[in-house]
Amino acid sequence: MEIENLIKLIETVSASELTGLKYEENGVKLHLTKKKDKVQIVPAAGTGEGSVKADASVQVTNIASVVDADEADSQKPAGRIVTSPLVGTFYAAPAEDAAPFVAAGDTVKKGQTLAIIEAMKLMNEIESEYDGIIEEILVENGQAVEYGQPLFRIR
Repeated sequence: MEIENLIKLIETVSASELTGLKYEENGVKLHLTKKKDKVQIVPAAGTGEGSVKADASVQVTNIASVVDADEADSQKPAGRIVTSPLVGTFYAAPAEDAAPFVAAGDTVKKGQTLAIIEAMKLMNEIESEYDGIIEEILVENGQAVEYGQPLFRIR
């Protein structure tokens, strides 16, 4: 991939609402993730480090030097976490006037519906991955959620 095309790709991702992009061409793999208006370029294993000149909002790192993963691990809630399997809108109840599927303190079984995530006008039920007690609901009803975002903490 030519440097001009790479810079154009980085600028496009930076200007968009995308939070991540994976791209592969001729054996070169790129994984771009954006956090607080920064794009992070992480070369895939086996590819060269390379150097890219771009604006100050772009950060170029090697896989071995990524510290953000450690920070993300330390910010995760403790306990067994049910995460969002997709990007969408979180709904705690099946309808506006209905009671929520679960509340903090409720006992749940593996496979029990905990919430719904609406994505592209499709309602996707989120099921418990664990038996236990809902210790905390980590998102608000109607809140937009990202892929992998923690939704529930179960003990």
